[in-house]
Amino acid sequence: MKYTFIFTFLLVFTFAHAQNNPTYSGKFESIDRLITQPSLYRNASGAPTKAYWQQRVDYAIKARMDEETNVLTGTETITYYNNSPDDLSYLWVQLDQNINNKENDGFNYLFNNISEEMSSLTMQRLLRPVDFPSGVIINSIKDSQGRELKYIVNNTMMRVNLQETLASNSSMTFTIQWAYSITDRSRYLLSREGYEYFPEDDNKVFLLGHWYPRVATYSDTEGWHTRQFQKLGEFQLEFGDYDVELTVPADHIVAGTGA
Repeated sequence: MKYTFIFTFLLVFTFAHAQNNPTYSGKFESIDRLITQPSLYRNASGAPTKAYWQQRVDYAIKARMDEETNVLTGTETITYYNNSPDDLSYLWVQLDQNINNKENDGFNYLFNNISEEMSSLTMQRLLRPVDFPSGVIINSIKDSQGRELKYIVNNTMMRVNLQETLASNSSMTFTIQWAYSITDRSRYLLSREGYEYFPEDDNKVFLLGHWYPRVATYSDTEGWHTRQFQKLGEFQLEFGDYDVELTVPADHIVAGTGA
């Protein structure tokens, strides 16, 4: 039997739609409310100046797929380069798959409208009567010296407190061990991930986007970007290098983006 296993590695810079911006109030919103005021790093048009900076994040990821349990387990070593003029005492990390947690307030974000005619599947999506394992399990977070780093998870975002302040124009390395259960896409419209089972062939297709913990953007206009993931949104991310090793059964076919 053949399995298809698709990973999405990189997201291009995509800015939130204006209509999702809390300051947006109409089709002809004034542009001065959407563009940050001029600063040392951006001119009046919003374009970067010679003093502009941008953070960098490199990832070394090793992940293993268990097709029997539908669990993806991974270890990633992250090198974070603080090119900003600010000293940082913590980092924010995106855990997008936490959107599928039963306790997550945003789980029913797409299905919170009640109409006169509703299918049983729509009702399931609205009420989620069927429980299933979901969300990212953080097994450990350690710095380069093997010291445990304390963290706080807030829905789809996780704040990692550093042992020492990361000074401007310096870098640090830390490691996250994590796992999450891949969800059945035939039951729910979930967040860029899931599997589909084909009983006639006794095989599965896995589609995994947003599948690894990712450091959030830190910019000159907003500082940390900590908006919660709500399934349909995109994020801008820092540029960096990816070194990825995937362990899957021999009869799987693996496809992914990236260079």
